[in-house]
Amino acid sequence: MQNQKRVVIDAVFPQINCGEHYIKRVVNEIVQIRANVFGDGHDIIAASVLYKHEKSKTWSETRLQHIVNDEWKSAFTVEKQGFYTYKVQAWVDYALNWQHGTIRKIDDNQNVKSELLEGVTYIEPLLNKISKDAKAYLKNCIEAFSDADRYEEAINEVKSERLNNFFLNYPAKHLANESKELQVYVDRKKARFSTWYEFFPRSASEEKDKHGTFKDCERLLPRIAQMGFDTLYFPPVHPIGEVNRKGKNNTTEAKEGDVGSAWGIGSKDGGHKDLHPELGSVSDFKSLIKKAKEHGIEIAMDYALQAAPDHPWVKSHPDWFKWRPDGTVQYAENPPKKYQDILPIYWETDDYKNLWKECLDTMLYWIKCGVEVFRVDNPHTKPYYFWNWLISEVKKKHPNVLFLAEAFTRPKVMQRLAKEGYTQSYTYFTWRTGKQEFIEYLTELTQTDQKEYMQPNFWPNTPDINPYHLQGASESKYLQRYALAATMSSSIGIYGPVFEQQIDQAIPGKEEYYMSEKFQICNYDWFKENKLTLLISKINAIRHENEALQQTNNIRFCNINNDQLLAFYKWNEDKTNELLIIISLDQYYAQQGHVQLPLQELDFHAGHKVQVFDLITGSSYNWYNEWNYIELHPTLPFHIFKITK
Repeated sequence: MQNQKRVVIDAVFPQINCGEHYIKRVVNEIVQIRANVFGDGHDIIAASVLYKHEKSKTWSETRLQHIVNDEWKSAFTVEKQGFYTYKVQAWVDYALNWQHGTIRKIDDNQNVKSELLEGVTYIEPLLNKISKDAKAYLKNCIEAFSDADRYEEAINEVKSERLNNFFLNYPAKHLANESKELQVYVDRKKARFSTWYEFFPRSASEEKDKHGTFKDCERLLPRIAQMGFDTLYFPPVHPIGEVNRKGKNNTTEAKEGDVGSAWGIGSKDGGHKDLHPELGSVSDFKSLIKKAKEHGIEIAMDYALQAAPDHPWVKSHPDWFKWRPDGTVQYAENPPKKYQDILPIYWETDDYKNLWKECLDTMLYWIKCGVEVFRVDNPHTKPYYFWNWLISEVKKKHPNVLFLAEAFTRPKVMQRLAKEGYTQSYTYFTWRTGKQEFIEYLTELTQTDQKEYMQPNFWPNTPDINPYHLQGASESKYLQRYALAATMSSSIGIYGPVFEQQIDQAIPGKEEYYMSEKFQICNYDWFKENKLTLLISKINAIRHENEALQQTNNIRFCNINNDQLLAFYKWNEDKTNELLIIISLDQYYAQQGHVQLPLQELDFHAGHKVQVFDLITGSSYNWYNEWNYIELHPTLPFHIFKITK
């Protein structure tokens, strides 16, 4: 038999998969709560959101406010890392119901002596919950309600805001109903805002064709910091297999001196807990991590769960691989790509518990060395529930650790990885080029429930992807792509110095780099400066100085009457930082148009002055109209306007 609860709580949002997965925030962000709350009849309904941190013993409470049509809303701020639990509580508020009904009778000139005596029963329980001064006021109300000679005074108090506030602040939640408990996981700020730079350490040497070292990487830290990057990501730095090693340009036969693919992990020199001997020692790696932090940079490590044929695991744990009748293991494939130098792990092995434990121990080893950011290679080819377990185990003791999913795969697969705990995810930005594509994709990421659990990371290029639109592209196209990534998403990354030096030669007909660095050491002029390095540095500085660009979800696209011009408005939570970004998608010709200001969001109306300051050029403009003229040229194909009031 059901109990006597009278209030229905329905459609509590946000929640993912009916509460199966937690939503995500970073420290000091707000959780906006919505729910449908209603009861039978016409009684006054009240509701609150209750929330607490996992280490707190008591609940905090914030009242929900009715919006329309039985929809209610509220919000709370998450102030510490870790899990918060939240739930909606609702009840028939008999005290408010009494006050509301009595006021209506008073306004109708009805005598309410009986109602006044009833009111005493709602006031008396409050006397033990309030201060001495407040108690004196309520005792006076009780006396007035009980004294027929003080009738006029009594009905004035019934209608008073002061009495109403007591009922609001000290509700009697008789027969209260509650939703099920939901969770939000709160990360450090870097989970939401990060600027990544990727390069191969083995290409960091000053000497041509000489294998780079971690010490060489230290030499490059000032350059990376000066460009405004706060995360330095390395492809795998482990020993590289010699069996089936790949040669230059992905040939299946390595010649003498060929270094192989960094993702072909494991050799006689060790496996996932070891470093490539030519890069340096563990001490050298720890030194690099320390020096990077001095420059405001974190080292991100590649976590690739796969093995070269001569990885130590193959001999020590042969049952972690699936052997064919002829005694071989089918190498990894991702059609049309083939990875003859890599053996996939057999995740259905009977020894899966030891396999999982070793994978966890490997990550914990590098965390102990000082790594707190991991880019995970091809996570969608491993069990989802394994990732949930591993990430949960890591987060229990190391809440600062962040995970980037390198999963250029189907949308629902990418979303599931985020639900299982991944902090950030690669995205389809790499292939989005048209105005409508951007609008549709950003709307999907920021206006659906994906915004509650999936943090996108926009990469214009990667060692695996040399997109067609960058092959043979002009400098303007590279500027466009970086500006688009850096202003639409709060987490971004580039593979350099290939990107900023416009090294774009491709294998004909493929989105792959010719003579790819994945299979050889490359030589770069690491300190080369050009317009791209200058503007990347400038944009990154703007990102660090403007909170509006340190989150992804607060974005609204603006009307602009030109399909080659993209305009959008971004803001921080309290709207103390508001930006208008306009980017040309044409790399060859100037483009003109009129942009419509989002006056309602700006709390302006036509005729009032709107001042916009170009954060790139330093120019300032005063606009008085809703529609304003814009012209962009390939030489500088974007505006980042700061709006001042």
